[in-house]
Amino acid sequence: MGDEPRDFITIEDRKGNRKEFAVEALFDMEEESYALLAGDDETIVMKIEGEEGNQYLVGIEDPLESEAILDAYQIAVEEAPAE
Repeated sequence: MGDEPRDFITIEDRKGNRKEFAVEALFDMEEESYALLAGDDETIVMKIEGEEGNQYLVGIEDPLESEAILDAYQIAVEEAPAE
């Protein structure tokens, strides 16, 4: 992934702690939109909600759902890698 420019966002958790993440990918799955975010020590998936121009990220509370979405994304990337 070398020197590719990235977008960074800051996520604030429920305790008020802030953490910066790089936006690794934006993708759609089962009529929903998601963002794959990478931090220093973790990778998370968040759901994108709202209309274009007024979108926001929502955490996925169920760890099994989040893991299933991430697994499906990784399978899709392996099946059709970017050039």
